Amino acid sequence: MATRNIVLTDHQSQVVDHLVASGRYQNASEVLRAGLRMVEEAESQYVTKMNDLRAAINTGQEDLEAGKTRTFTGDHFATYLSERAEQAIRKKRDT
Repeated sequence: MATRNIVLTDHQSQVVDHLVASGRYQNASEVLRAGLRMVEEAESQYVTKMNDLRAAINTGQEDLEAGKTRTFTGDHFATYLSERAEQAIRKKRDT
């Protein structure tokens, strides 16, 4: 296992000390490893969200290029959104 020297702020050091004192963690290394696991999970979720966003953008771009678009005025767009919301509610209720 690799050894690293890190610098913590006073607040971060107090948090680590508190977590160890609580008995939930045996030592500071366990606290930091748990924190790194959380960062790793958050980064993985971020990458997934960005990939999903890129896919949605690509789909939208393909639809735009294929002419699958509609033009709305402000009032018509609000009506369209309301109708779509009502359809989604009915569909969810019926399932």
